[in-house]
Amino acid sequence: MKIGMVGLGRMGLNMAKRLARGGIAVTAYNRTVQKAKDFAAEEGPNASAAESLAELVAALPAPRIVWLMLPAGAATDEHIDELLPLLSAGDLIVDGGNTFFRDDIRRHEAAGKLGLRYCDAGVSGGIWGLAEGYCIMYGAEPDVAAVLKPAMEVLTGPGGNLHTGPVGSGHYVKMVHNGIEYGMMQAYAEGFEIMATSQFGAGLDFPAICDLWNHGSVVRSWLLELAQRAFTEDPRLESLEAYVDDSGEGRWTVSQAIENAVSAPVITASLFERFRSRQPNAFQDRVLAALRNQFGGHAVKRKDGHD
Repeated sequence: MKIGMVGLGRMGLNMAKRLARGGIAVTAYNRTVQKAKDFAAEEGPNASAAESLAELVAALPAPRIVWLMLPAGAATDEHIDELLPLLSAGDLIVDGGNTFFRDDIRRHEAAGKLGLRYCDAGVSGGIWGLAEGYCIMYGAEPDVAAVLKPAMEVLTGPGGNLHTGPVGSGHYVKMVHNGIEYGMMQAYAEGFEIMATSQFGAGLDFPAICDLWNHGSVVRSWLLELAQRAFTEDPRLESLEAYVDDSGEGRWTVSQAIENAVSAPVITASLFERFRSRQPNAFQDRVLAALRNQFGGHAVKRKDGHD
């Protein structure tokens, strides 16, 4: 099996590495070509670099699989528009970015008119996916899902991937996943601020509390492990500014809740708290910023002025 990987950012590069190390040949392309060359040099015989999308397509056996890990929206559309005339009937495009599900449906229809196949893959796992494995939810026609199953197993390990249904369903499930993630992180952040501002706050050992709660508690989670790591590095997160960005999925989840007439106050409030975080410097928002940095390598704004 051979896959063309387009986009070697924080997620794409590690996914390409995991595929290559798992025995799947990968030809990589990145607009900064040196990143693809470095990948090929580091990962050995299962890794190669292409200096253009045309070169990448030419390096793949038919029917080709081209997996995009790009920012949602214009960047993904631009690459797909460039790929369409290069590909042949039966070739497969996989969009693994954080795409809005309706864009998948539109792209699937456009690709289908040319005889091309399409899959949307919602990928979770952040910067830890290379070592720990990713969680992937993907939407595609059944025959496409079968073609991709070996690659999914390498990327995730057993139980870490699911064919969720038709095109669009993978990114829809990932969208809701991220909305839930917003609410979970907000609850942790608020809880730690309540403790930090209490009469006991100065003496509370936050790393120890995180560790404690991960032993038999009903609130144990991987996020708590990451909170423990963040607090160990910076016990009161004083090096961070209380600025928490959002990448779109929370907004889309709230929009879908409104469209479906579903009450979603926790997810909605957590999204609005992120908006609020861009103004005052609250402790709970430094917790959120630290958690995003810990699990996904997302940029944080530090008081020393460096990102």
